[in-house]
Amino acid sequence: MGARDQHGVDAPWVDPARSSTNGADGFAVVGRRNRKIDGLSKATGAAVYADDIALPGMLHAKFVRSTKAHARIVSIDTSAALALPGVHAVITGKDLPINYGVIPWTPDEHALALEKVRFIGDEVAAVAAIDEETANRAIKLVKVEYEDLPAFLDPEEALANPTPQIHATPKKPERGNVSKHVLLEFGDVDGAFEGAAAVVAGEYSFHGTTHAAIEPHCAVAQCSPDGNLTLWSSTQITHYVHRALAHVLELPPARIRVIQPCIGGAFGGKSDPFGFEFCAAKLAQITGRPVKMLLTREEVFYLHRGRHPMQLAYRTAADADGKLRGVDAKILIDGGAYSSFGLVTTYYSGQLLGGPVHLPTYRFDSTRVFTNKPPCGPKRGHGSVQPRFAFEIQLDELAHELDLDPIELRRRNFQGEHVETVNGQRITSNGFLACLDEVERASGWKERRGKLPHGRGLGVAGSMYISGTNYPIYPNDMPQAGIQLKVDRSGLVTAFTGGNDIGQGSSSVVRDLVAEELGMDPADVRVVASDTDLCPVDLGAYSSRVTFMVGNATIDAARALRRRIVDAIAAEWEIDARRIFMGGGTVFDLEDRDRLVTTREAFQIAEARLDTLGSTGSYNTPTLGGDYRGGTIGASPAYSFTAHAVEVSVDEETGRLTVENCWIAHDCGRALNPMLVAGQMEGSAYMGLAEALFEVHDVNRFGLHSGPSLLDYRMATTVDTPELHALIVESLDPEGPYGAKEAGEGPLHPALPALSNAVFDAVGVRLRHLPFTPGNVLRELRAARATSQRERASC
Repeated sequence: MGARDQHGVDAPWVDPARSSTNGADGFAVVGRRNRKIDGLSKATGAAVYADDIALPGMLHAKFVRSTKAHARIVSIDTSAALALPGVHAVITGKDLPINYGVIPWTPDEHALALEKVRFIGDEVAAVAAIDEETANRAIKLVKVEYEDLPAFLDPEEALANPTPQIHATPKKPERGNVSKHVLLEFGDVDGAFEGAAAVVAGEYSFHGTTHAAIEPHCAVAQCSPDGNLTLWSSTQITHYVHRALAHVLELPPARIRVIQPCIGGAFGGKSDPFGFEFCAAKLAQITGRPVKMLLTREEVFYLHRGRHPMQLAYRTAADADGKLRGVDAKILIDGGAYSSFGLVTTYYSGQLLGGPVHLPTYRFDSTRVFTNKPPCGPKRGHGSVQPRFAFEIQLDELAHELDLDPIELRRRNFQGEHVETVNGQRITSNGFLACLDEVERASGWKERRGKLPHGRGLGVAGSMYISGTNYPIYPNDMPQAGIQLKVDRSGLVTAFTGGNDIGQGSSSVVRDLVAEELGMDPADVRVVASDTDLCPVDLGAYSSRVTFMVGNATIDAARALRRRIVDAIAAEWEIDARRIFMGGGTVFDLEDRDRLVTTREAFQIAEARLDTLGSTGSYNTPTLGGDYRGGTIGASPAYSFTAHAVEVSVDEETGRLTVENCWIAHDCGRALNPMLVAGQMEGSAYMGLAEALFEVHDVNRFGLHSGPSLLDYRMATTVDTPELHALIVESLDPEGPYGAKEAGEGPLHPALPALSNAVFDAVGVRLRHLPFTPGNVLRELRAARATSQRERASC
């Protein structure tokens, strides 16, 4: 198990069958800093995003949105809008009455509100017109009459008031406004706290944040004369949008094509099917013309699906030597107006705490409630960033109480590898100790922690995260990822993948794996992605599954193809197939290097012998998870591990925190492309620190968003971003493609608690409530001083 920074390359595991002609590590493409497949087109502006699509006769659509946080719809009058010149159609909820939801057990959404609205910004009607200006004029002419209902803007208020229900459940009215409740206990938790040498307890809160991707949501729909529907959408779940369209529009799936153009960021915010996709499609059907629906930045804030606000009460017990005995957690989750991924969120808030430290016993009681606010959903590190914040601060508190180094406490509780967690999750490779070693070394932890001038401190935190989920969003026994390879006699290989590249570089991974397996130049591999007519089904870019699952499927397909080519060449040369090697753009005889053809020539020989060349590959997870209700949720074929050390300066007069450095050590299995891995690590840490210091997604007491623009929603700029140090740790997972695991979400988790722990090292004050804005920090500092003065006065 080795570590390297973003510029270095170690010599990890070597495939002896490949090492004779490739690099020192046995690979020619993998492990190199290869350019992203779409890098040049994005840099030059040639990349085509959804809003770049302009079709002949295209109409533009806009939403009429609710001005009420909670109300019944009494009537909708669209006559004035329809009479406006240039308006081609107006639709309301009755035109799209079928409900849907990305999780099949919670289908509580409609493309347009049917009987009532549930938050300010809820979609009520949609207009299609000749241009955006006309559409914007038309939506102001739609008259909606409402009957006000009590609105719940606080999760505790929604929990305490079962009526009126935001979502009626006639069969279970006792549920009130509870979206999902999960209570799971593993071992004797109460017994674990009895006789413990140290117990820490505290309350923590995590505010709401949103994705703020640079590209707003957009869809373009076109319906052909023969009734075939094509939808281009800035989605990260092409397959699920395809499936939902068939359901809501009541069309045969074979009559629908969904294409993801280039996408300008997602981070989980584009992993639901959305009303704008259904409405663009329906309007295209009605008008017979292409329809584009581009959301404004304000609308994106109301669409939301961002980080769930959580209120967390944690207790953690340990022995005198720092060994953990048990954890008891109670969590209240603000879900907003709809379910989205909320069922999974409620489980994730507890199920993903089983590492990287060993928990002998654990109980979590999580309740997600509906509120009349924009709906929350999955954001980078879905469901587990908030609990990790609370727990990693508690580990720091335990270390302080037991007079232990916080890194040492984590080392003593290392869970190991090839073990099972208390809640039944299978851990394969585990590089957490190496991650701790790296941040300890790079930050100068031993020499500097607790010894810096007052107001400057170091903090540490760790985490683990899934590399894909073993359970698809809807139950099925088919592969989670598929690949098709097409070979051209020109020497070109085209890979067709349903995997959604959302900027993380998954299409580049497909290209590199094909090139590695077939011994080709990556420039001779094309990738066609995220087109439901052309590509095999893939379930989307969520849960850090794409590189892991699509990567394994790619290797499966490439090896099947390589076997066919090698067998054909061996037959042509009348030698044993084991003597054939593909590498460096050639195919040659290992025992006679003069016997050699180019890869292009090899393709032609194979095609002449075998007919048109191609292959398929797929990946599905093994059966995983505990044998209890919810045991499969959070079960993953592999887990990544991360440790952060953060250095902060605290201005006690203003409350301003300045993060000076963040060291990110991440166990990604094998770094298939160190440049992309480092970029994901740094981007994750940046996002986590920005959430801690700047970002707030919330509504005021009337239900209006407090700042639905990038002027009001504060984000970290380059001036605010600290030095980020990516320290790649490789553990070579037995399940991953060439040993790779995820790198896009896990590195976010430790940033927030490590910052809080660094503040304690700097000024001796615990920050348990986010965000750490100057005003909030100043209040905590003043409260700590007041408490200290009272304690001194009482002595």
